[in-house]
Amino acid sequence: MLTVSQALQGVLHVDRHLEAWVRAYDTGIYGILFCIVFCETGLVVTPFLPGDSLLFAAGALAAGGSLEIAPLLLVLFLAAVVGDSTNYWLARKFGRGGMRRWVREHHLRRTEQYFSRHGGRTLVMARFAPILRTFAPFVAGLAAMPYPRFLAYSIAGGLLWVGVAGGAGYWFGNIPIVKKHFELVILGIVAVTLLPAIIEVVRSWRAGGLVSEPETAA
Repeated sequence: MLTVSQALQGVLHVDRHLEAWVRAYDTGIYGILFCIVFCETGLVVTPFLPGDSLLFAAGALAAGGSLEIAPLLLVLFLAAVVGDSTNYWLARKFGRGGMRRWVREHHLRRTEQYFSRHGGRTLVMARFAPILRTFAPFVAGLAAMPYPRFLAYSIAGGLLWVGVAGGAGYWFGNIPIVKKHFELVILGIVAVTLLPAIIEVVRSWRAGGLVSEPETAA
């Protein structure tokens, strides 16, 4: 029988054990992958779950015939979008009141200003950044970003993320040198996907900040 520690290690490193999981659970693996991606994107307490590496590994297995690429990409995409929306609505319903205990009201107003100006771009870019993709939809909910706008960018970001990370695994994951240096490849993917967010932060900082400071009364 698996211990709790072993089960947790299996989830945290599912990208390494995915092939064995496919053999053990057959088509049930699609449900497992849905749950992992949903939790990584939909619950602020589980940003440590694998994301990019999981999609890459799953794409590589699909290329080898262990998984079907079309249902795989559909399941991953749905999990990402449903997770985003769950995170968003949890923040809209419960987050604002709780955050007032820890965050000053003018900081929340600045967050609203930022998401009214840059929220769509932020949601798309955050898809490619571990940790950020877990918190971005929650912050969008705190900022009361209109849901139709949020959903449109969530869908766009989800399509890009699943297509790029899963597609990269499908097309390149079984190349011998990639398989041999899999962890280095994953680190490279994470570094490349973080670049747009880093560039945007630097550009905003050089421009004088993401949003202007609230005016003080005279």
